Amino acid sequence: MLGDVPPGAPDLELRGAALRGGVVMAIVNRTTDSFYAPARFPDDAAALDAVARAADDGAQIVDVGGVRAGVGPEISVAEEIDRVVPFVAQVRAQVPDILVSVDTWRSEVAAAAVSAGADLLNDTWAGHDPALVEVAGRHGVGVVCSHTGGLPPRTDPHHVSFPLPADAPAGTDPQDGVVLDVLQTLRRAAERAVACGVPSASVLVDPTHDFGKTTANSLRLVRRADALVALGYPVLMALSRKDFVGETLDLPADLRLEGTLAATAVAAWLGVRVFRTHDVLATRRTLDLVAAVRGELAPRAPRRGL
Repeated sequence: MLGDVPPGAPDLELRGAALRGGVVMAIVNRTTDSFYAPARFPDDAAALDAVARAADDGAQIVDVGGVRAGVGPEISVAEEIDRVVPFVAQVRAQVPDILVSVDTWRSEVAAAAVSAGADLLNDTWAGHDPALVEVAGRHGVGVVCSHTGGLPPRTDPHHVSFPLPADAPAGTDPQDGVVLDVLQTLRRAAERAVACGVPSASVLVDPTHDFGKTTANSLRLVRRADALVALGYPVLMALSRKDFVGETLDLPADLRLEGTLAATAVAAWLGVRVFRTHDVLATRRTLDLVAAVRGELAPRAPRRGL
């Protein structure tokens, strides 16, 4: 008997725009030190070109960041706003069809970005500033709820452990300790977002690969993406060229595309909706092929054998 296709998560909706199927979120960093050099766009003109190119290649969302996620020089709130907010306004004016996400953990930056036209707040540091989700709720924009294992912003994991909780069902695989921790954290964060006024269809949950996790943890979260989908919110995964891909294949960031796309295909098959990526066109094609295998997208040019 043939197995069933895994169910997909609910579709994503941002400011009234419904996004069906697999969604590509392009990375445009307004930094000089992000870990993958081709995604650094401190120059306005180059950054706008990158957004327009991403839209042409099939991205529905662009994620704009002003601070490197990892350890690096301190960036003040004022400097982060200066890097991000005027650029958000430029994108709104010049590439109006793309939705804009801002990657920040600071509520001050979030508020300024929403005023400039941002549609989504990507809080990659798991509510470190509890007022950020309140900004999203007041303005009716989307928010990404994340998991960092309790780490504060811009810190690297060290001696990471996710033991099974005492109330875990008998026979639970010990490797699922990280899955249970992520599920509990994301469920609580998503419920708070809804309580703050964010529409449930605009709440994304992200297990946040590499942040506060070992490579084994991150691989497990790809394998158990179905459990994340079962939370009932659109799931976002930021897999692109990350260290867990590099450590698995023993490759530097510039050689991690195939590994990233393999993980993307697995996660998409299991129902993950949104993929934050450096490689828009390759990711778009991967998601479209997975959707066709799932029976959700018809082949564009079927001729063989007809």
